[in-house]
Amino acid sequence: MLQSGFMNASSSANSPFIVVGAGITGLTCALHLHDAGREVIVLEASDGVGGRVRTDTVDGFRLDRGFQVLLDSYPECRAVLDYDALDLQPFFAGAQVFYAGEFHTVADPWRHPIEAAKGFLSPISTFADKARLGKLGLGITGASLEKIWSKPDKPTIEVLHDAGMSTAVIDRFFRPFFGGVFFDRDLKTSRRMFDFCFKMFASGHATVPAKGMQAIPEQLASRLPEGTVRLNSPVASIESGGVVLQNGERVSGRPIIAADMDHANELLGNAKRPKREWNGTVTLHYGANQPPIEHAALCLDGDGTGPVNHLAVMSNAAPSYAPEGKSLIAANIVGVPDGCDAEVDSAAKTQLVNWFGKQVRSWHLLRVDRIPHALPRQLPGVLDPVAREFVAESGVVVCGDHLANTSLNGAMESGRRASELALRTG
Repeated sequence: MLQSGFMNASSSANSPFIVVGAGITGLTCALHLHDAGREVIVLEASDGVGGRVRTDTVDGFRLDRGFQVLLDSYPECRAVLDYDALDLQPFFAGAQVFYAGEFHTVADPWRHPIEAAKGFLSPISTFADKARLGKLGLGITGASLEKIWSKPDKPTIEVLHDAGMSTAVIDRFFRPFFGGVFFDRDLKTSRRMFDFCFKMFASGHATVPAKGMQAIPEQLASRLPEGTVRLNSPVASIESGGVVLQNGERVSGRPIIAADMDHANELLGNAKRPKREWNGTVTLHYGANQPPIEHAALCLDGDGTGPVNHLAVMSNAAPSYAPEGKSLIAANIVGVPDGCDAEVDSAAKTQLVNWFGKQVRSWHLLRVDRIPHALPRQLPGVLDPVAREFVAESGVVVCGDHLANTSLNGAMESGRRASELALRTG
């Protein structure tokens, strides 16, 4: 029940907006409100901005919390972020697929024609697959985003079957690559999300900022007035005309919830309602004296033996991720397996010795990130409509990537749309 104790902030156009959550959505929402000339307070429960997009320094290595990339073709990101200041470092436009005892190259023929030609005879796909993929790709890249988000929805795996893709290329490339994007090797994810990501990969590069992924939320926060973001300020409840923090402090204003979907439900009093499921992941961060490969290509598990689904030598793409003379390797698992860190590390190294040889045994485990709530699951129908920022019965605006597509682009778009909604209804 809404309690008293605040002024009636909803009746005053001069009242500040209170954004609950300093993740990508919340910071973007706050930035747009600030640019519109409105006062904003951002309340964040943790000790830093970014939400699920965080970076830590361990023994001189930059460790993102889980394997994350910024696709530089994301339209919302391009409109808001200063890419030059982020000093984006690109990955190779393609992958190295480990299958039947060796690596095989899959590359974008437009950007890496020589590498693509070398992989033309690989067993990862048939000649027919390549022709069908070209046709599928032309249909996706030539479509507008509006058309992509309005297509009749179905699981990604059905799209691939309908396109005539062989079981071989689905298992050896699509499952590890897009399964790693969605944390869903079964490829049950919405075809709208598949088409969107396919188009973004085809029209740009996967990148990381030189200083780590947290540079993205820090750039957003830096454009807000000093003191706007209050860290270590968890919100306990939403009340009439403001919020109450867990320490009992009351903050007056018009709330906007930009927290994750579970916390948003709790704040709205919907804790008992069925919650959407999450896709999880585990990232093992390793330090090494030398890189196992010399280029910045993603390495995929084409055999499907696991536990590692894909691996990236982060310092090959962004040398600033590792101390001089060292390499940073991120090995990534789809889902969160049972077993302690030592057991997961042992299983991963056993697999990776087959990929890179005995040097793997000398890799130093820096950290294991277990992230059961990595991405809200996006099955067919979830993206219909693609964006659903809304005003709750209490008058509170709610936003987040759980109400849009689960990407940096979706998070930023949801923040922008929420600011527009708040300005219209406030």
